[in-house]
This record gives sequence, structure tokens and C-alpha cells, in this order.
Amino acid sequence: MPFSPQKRSGTLNGILFVAIFSAAATYIADMGAIKALGLSPLVIGIVMGIFYANTLHNKFPAAWESGITFSAKKILRFAIVFYGFRITFQEIGAVGLEGFLVSLIMLSTTFMLGTWMGQKIFGMDRDTSILNASGASVCGAAAVLATEPVLKSEEHKAAIAVSMVVLFGTISMFLYPVLYTMFIENASGFLHMNPKEFGIYTGGTIHEVAQVVAVPFSIPGAPQEMADDAIIVKMTRVIMIAPMLIILGIYLSLSARKKGSKTGGTVQLVIPWFAVYFIGVAGFNSLHLIPANAVEMINEIDTFLLTMAMTALGMGTRFSKFKGLGLAPVYTSAIMFVWLVVGGFVVTKAVCAAL
Repeated sequence: MPFSPQKRSGTLNGILFVAIFSAAATYIADMGAIKALGLSPLVIGIVMGIFYANTLHNKFPAAWESGITFSAKKILRFAIVFYGFRITFQEIGAVGLEGFLVSLIMLSTTFMLGTWMGQKIFGMDRDTSILNASGASVCGAAAVLATEPVLKSEEHKAAIAVSMVVLFGTISMFLYPVLYTMFIENASGFLHMNPKEFGIYTGGTIHEVAQVVAVPFSIPGAPQEMADDAIIVKMTRVIMIAPMLIILGIYLSLSARKKGSKTGGTVQLVIPWFAVYFIGVAGFNSLHLIPANAVEMINEIDTFLLTMAMTALGMGTRFSKFKGLGLAPVYTSAIMFVWLVVGGFVVTKAVCAAL
């Protein structure tokens, strides 16, 4: 137990250690050049954590590891629950059926494609494939963090998925404005998208929330409608993480139960309750019972807690664990990226034309 009399001091010191790293990551992410790139404190935190894990971890007390693990596991789940204060059901309804369908189609197809390709084509293990797919299909690093406890996977596997989110999400952030200004805005016929359609396309296909926000503001003269629709569609994908995790938890339990029946064992059905609580918090937030400034403060605290979880995740990542994995995650993520950019465009155009 992390807070047993024997471990309590080490656990508290480890949590404080993670918090100090996270405060530094938050400060760095708010610097002008870093902020312009759309890199969130979560991403900065895991980079700092990985640096620590592979250079300095032997210089600090081993007793602190229980606090680092507590931050990566328990604080993570608490932070995911309170992530629900970032969205309301009204926002999801405001973008219309088009945004919902694009989010649903792109999430489900990308997740299935990435999971299948990772395991069957490139020979990755199940957990790495699922984590990689969740990051691309849902909401980037936060989705990886939320999926990791459902799988009960090792920290370095989540770190691989987050690194792929950073790589291809950053490429998207620079690619989409170029695509819009050079090929989409003034095109005719099928290639043309109006600001609303491009906003839905952006929110439905780019990895991180911060990266989605950056795209419309990188396009000269882009109307506010584009940014609003992009963010709302992205938040629709965010809230879909809860049902996705519940379905994934049920699937994993049934798969384990099927294997257990062959060996005579029994497997308990495991539901990720933090995902259910996440929906409940989003529903409560939709009632607007808490003042907006209080919700903003909750979200700032929650971002810091997510940064702590991400930093702790990085602290548990050793490069030595990556041996034998090769470029499989890059290949899988590249294929998902092509599907998001090209397939997402076609899906967005088809859905908007049909409704």
C-alpha cells in the first residue's frame, strides 16, 4: 500500500517530486515559442519525465517510486473524471448531427484500423496497439492516459503512444492550414470546403485539443465559426472516450472470460468506473450550476493533475524497454495519419452533403 506507515513518507515525497516537475512543465508550456507550437503541459511533462527516467533516476531515493506510481495511476483517474468539466452536452448538440457523425465515424474506424494494423501487420503487442490507436482516434495524450488503466499496461507502452501523438499531431497542426489556404479554400467542386466544413474536418481528425485550437488561428482571415466548430467537434470526440473505454473494458473482460472458460477459470467483468463518472461530471457541468470562473479554476487544476500523471508516466519510461519494438509504432501511426487526413476529408464531405 503506498500510504502504509512504511511507505507513507516516500510516497508523499514522490508525489511532491512529480508536482515540482509538473510545475516546471506548466511554466515552460506557457513560454511564447512553446505556446506558439501548441504543445500542452502534458507533452512537456512526459518529455521531462522521460529525460529524468533515462538520466537521473538512479540519483534519487528508490522509496519515491511509490509516489511516482501513485501519480501515474490514481491521480490520473481522478483527473480524467474532472476532465468532464471541460464539456457540456449543449456544446455537443450545438454543432449538429454532422459533427457527431464525423466524430463517431473517424473515432471508430481509426481505432479499429490502428489496433488491427498494429497487431496483425506490424506485430506489436495488444496493449501498445490499442494505446497507439486510442491516442490517434480520440483526443491524443489524454486518451492514452485514460486507456492505460483499463488495459493495466506498462508505462513505457503509453509513452510510445504519446510520442506518436506528439509527432503526427504536430505535423497535422502545420499541414492543415497549408491545405486550407492552398488547396481547399479556393478550390471548386469536391475539394472545396466552407469554414464550417473545414472546422468539422479539423476537429474530427486532429489528435490533441491544443493542436485543433491552433489550426484556425493559423489561417489568415479564418472566421470565428471555423474555430468554434473545430473545438466543439473535438470536444465531442473527447466525451466519446467514456463509452469507448466502457466498451473496451467489457470487450477485454469477455475475451479474458472466454480464455478462462477454456482453462476452467473465471474472470470478473471489469468496468472502468472513472469513465462512467466522467460522463456524470460532464452531465453535471451541462446544468451550469457552478459559476464559469469556478469551472475555469477546476479545469486549470485538472490540467495540472493531468500534467502530473503524464510526467509520472514519463518517469516510469526507460528506453531499454523499447528494444525489439523497432519502427512498428511509427508505421502504424503513419497509416492512421493518412486515414485521418484523406479519409477524414472524404467522410466530412460525404456527411455534410448528406445532411
